Amino acid sequence: MRKGATLHKLTGAGVLGIIRVQSSGDLLRIASALQKGGLNCLEITMTTPGALQAIEESRTHLSDVVMGAGTVLDAITARQAILAGAQFLVTPTVKLDVIEVAHRYGVPVIPGAMTPTEILTCWEAGADMVKVFPASVLGPGYIKAIHGPLPQIPLVPTGGITADNAADFIRAGAAMVCAGGWLVDKEAIAVGKYEVLTERAERLIQAVNEARKS
Repeated sequence: MRKGATLHKLTGAGVLGIIRVQSSGDLLRIASALQKGGLNCLEITMTTPGALQAIEESRTHLSDVVMGAGTVLDAITARQAILAGAQFLVTPTVKLDVIEVAHRYGVPVIPGAMTPTEILTCWEAGADMVKVFPASVLGPGYIKAIHGPLPQIPLVPTGGITADNAADFIRAGAAMVCAGGWLVDKEAIAVGKYEVLTERAERLIQAVNEARKS
């Protein structure tokens, strides 16, 4: 998939699911449950053991899912993730070397930032979108405030996103939202209730779609 097509799918979906778990054993089942709920854009964090293998397997078994690598902290990890099949990269902070690698391989990159200066720095370095983190602390009002002077930068709030607040961030000007902890409920996974993840994915997507129409 070309870079433009990947970006089109990401922004069209409006929701990016973050899979951050302690074991790689459940990764494919988690991704499948989220896809069943309509979530077709997912990110596996590189802090998860076996993340590279999970990306490879997900690309094989979930062909309709746009699969990326998250928590990419350096250029070496970025290249490894891309070679494993990652279709986009996400960082938690301003990592210019990761942006450079993403450009080299023609892969979309969404670096993390907080302040206006960091956000603009990422954009000027070639970010395709900028992850605004931590959204739970900053709130929708912050997204609206940043969107005012920097309307050209697609902002992606991350951290503490749920079906109950996602609409507020979209209405504030967010291009899309990222959800992790609430979406990939650890307690539900521990007891094998993957249908909880499916239901939450459905609720989150519905909230975003309704906000986009308003």
